[in-house]
Amino acid sequence: MHEASLMRGLLRKVLEIAAEQDARRVVALEVRLGALSHMSAAHFQEHFDVAAAGTIAAGARIDAVEETDLSSPTAVDVVLESVEVV
Repeated sequence: MHEASLMRGLLRKVLEIAAEQDARRVVALEVRLGALSHMSAAHFQEHFDVAAAGTIAAGARIDAVEETDLSSPTAVDVVLESVEVV
């Protein structure tokens, strides 16, 4: 359930950014996956695809950086770095 809640919040933020830019489609997003976030790039992609289905973010490319620093202040977080829209 943690993943579903995380994806709803992240998708809400992505769609807000897209709306602010009058976007027709979200092309890509860049995320940083904290070392303690329990999220791999593949796991993130899988959950994002489910959450984004039927939205303008469906099919967006995910550029995910998997952090390894366990002492980072964002080690438990998934951080949205950027959103590319058209």
